[in-house]
This record gives sequence, C-alpha cells and structure tokens, in this order.
Amino acid sequence: MNMIRLGAVSRREIQRFLRIPIQTLVSPWISATLYILVFGVIVGSRISFLEGIDYIDFVFPGILMLQLVNGAIGQSSSSLYFQRWTHTIDEMLASPLSYAEMIFGYIIGAVTRALAVGAGIYLIALLFTDATPAHVFLFLFYLLVISIIFSLLGLLVGLWAEKFEHLTVLQSFIITPLIYVGGVFNSIDMLPESMQFVARLNPFFYMVDGLRYAMIGYSESPLLLGGIGLLAVALILFAAVWTLFHKGWKLRS
Repeated sequence: MNMIRLGAVSRREIQRFLRIPIQTLVSPWISATLYILVFGVIVGSRISFLEGIDYIDFVFPGILMLQLVNGAIGQSSSSLYFQRWTHTIDEMLASPLSYAEMIFGYIIGAVTRALAVGAGIYLIALLFTDATPAHVFLFLFYLLVISIIFSLLGLLVGLWAEKFEHLTVLQSFIITPLIYVGGVFNSIDMLPESMQFVARLNPFFYMVDGLRYAMIGYSESPLLLGGIGLLAVALILFAAVWTLFHKGWKLRS
C-alpha cells in the first residue's frame, strides 16, 4: 500500500467534511446536547435508576454511539455516491490507486469525522457528568471499531444508492430504530423476560453495552463475544466492499 496515495485520498475526504462544519460537526453536537439535557438531566434527575449509577451516565454511551454511527455512515455514503453521480470516481479508477487504498481513504475520512463529532460530544458531556472512561483502551477500541463498521456500511450504501434519498434509507428504517431499542435508554433487565432474548439478538445492543462498560464499568452482555463479533463484522464488510470495488459494481458504466 502506497502511503502517499493513501494520504491523498484521506486528505480529500477530511477536507470534504471540514468545508461544511455546520452540517458535519456543529449539527450533531447540538443534537447530542439536546439528548443529554432532556434524557440525561431533565428526565434523568427524576428517575430512580440502577444503584450507584446516575441515569445520565447510563444513557450517554448510547447517545455518543448514535452520533458516531451517523457521522461515519453519512460521510462515506455521501462521498462515494456524489463521486459516482458526478463521474469523478472514473478518475480514481483510472489512477494508480489500488482498491484497498481507495477504501482505506474513505474509511479514514469517515472515522476522522466520527471521532471529531465524538470528541465534541464528550467535551459537552463533561459539563453535565463525569464522563471519564473506566477503561480507556477499551473505550478507544469501541470508538474505532464502531466507526470503521459504519464507514464500511456507508460505502455499501453509496454503491447501492441511485438517488440522494436512498442515502438515508438504511439509517432511517433500520439503524436508528435498532439503536433505540438496543438498550440506549433502558437496562435490558427492565424488559419482559420474553423480550430480553429478542433484545440480545440486536447487534447494536452489544455495541452500546460494550461502550457503556468501557465508560462506566457496567455491562449486561459477554464483552469478549461482543468484541470478537464486532471485529468479525468489520472484516466481513471490508471483504464485501473490496469485492464490489474489484468487480466494479455500479462504479464502471
């Protein structure tokens, strides 16, 4: 892998979202602040929750993950789709860039945007709660893996989409609903016993739970299994994206 070529693609992707900071950074910061204020401070102060855990500390990891997901998938999907739509992708395909360099360039841009959003939200959260991670390296692991997974999903969406409105279909109808029922605002023990099994089938539950453990040391799932599962998903998605790039699916006319 040529680092100069990879750096060129990565810089272009990073500069792309930095050109519109109100949309890519400020908007998710404001959205997360409202979540923290409403669910964490106003509602949370009136909820008798788990012993020794404030409600705002419990919900914050899920709020953070929601914005990471939106930032990563939004960056890679819109970037790839726009380049397909304007046919500027043809220049990349004709260049010496390898498929891996293209994909990693998109990933680095999307992960950078997601982490920039996450860093801003983290600083905002410090105004309302002690957001110091209980397990720093595990916290960084989940931030990176979650961002990488959804940057790869964004590339799949960017390849599949035929219209601008298609870019938000996966987020609106699948990802966001699954995140909300994945234990962001409630403990899984609060659900009826029959629903707990269904909740554990939700992959977003393991992402939220792992990030929550890294931040406050509270978990409701087998962390090792969840971590291995996330790494496996990332590798499978990368293989799928690389295969589609190699075949030129919706890239070459």
